[in-house]
Amino acid sequence: MSEKILLVEDEEKLARVVELELRYEGYEVEKAFDGRAGLDKALSGEFDLVLLDIMLPALSGMEVLRRLRKESQLPVIMLTARDTVVDKVAGLDSGADDYITKPFEIEELLARIRAALRKRPARPEGETLTAGPLVMDADRHEVTVNGTAVELTRREFDLLKYLLENKERVISRESLLDNVWGFDFVGETNAVDVYIRFLRSKIDEAFDIKLIHTVRGVGYVIREE
Repeated sequence: MSEKILLVEDEEKLARVVELELRYEGYEVEKAFDGRAGLDKALSGEFDLVLLDIMLPALSGMEVLRRLRKESQLPVIMLTARDTVVDKVAGLDSGADDYITKPFEIEELLARIRAALRKRPARPEGETLTAGPLVMDADRHEVTVNGTAVELTRREFDLLKYLLENKERVISRESLLDNVWGFDFVGETNAVDVYIRFLRSKIDEAFDIKLIHTVRGVGYVIREE
């Protein structure tokens, strides 16, 4: 099965040229033209490597990389017109695996891609999170309770995943907003309360269990029954 590469680049002509070269080399390629769309795709778990431009609309490449590294060690090669030592160091310190300056020769890019793919860690065999009868298969994006599937929206799934990853730890509303919605979310912390109610209705109430607990004045926690 060929490796799948995500190209996040707002210069559409350049993106098209790179896409054609990568497909010629046998890679599968998907494109995103702004940082926010690129981050969503990168977090999907579908890709083996990301080519990430720094100067992007919506979210900068550096911010995409920062958020991605909170959840994934997916190999990232930065593409940028910036070639100062400071910029290169900033990209590498933020978690980039490599850095290539525009304009570049496609042969050099291909060599860097091969090197990054060789170094990538093996994919874990299905990340599974549990709490009592609840089981989340993060790779398959599936949740079950006592073997029965639970249909969740993307936001509900992300919120539940973060709570499960921090099981038995009380998480504040502010921390949930930062890690699930993103620190630049414009809205009130009651958005968390609304989605907690959604999760409780689909899990606790639907299956007559008690996993999601409120700690008054602090936030929320998942505890085993």
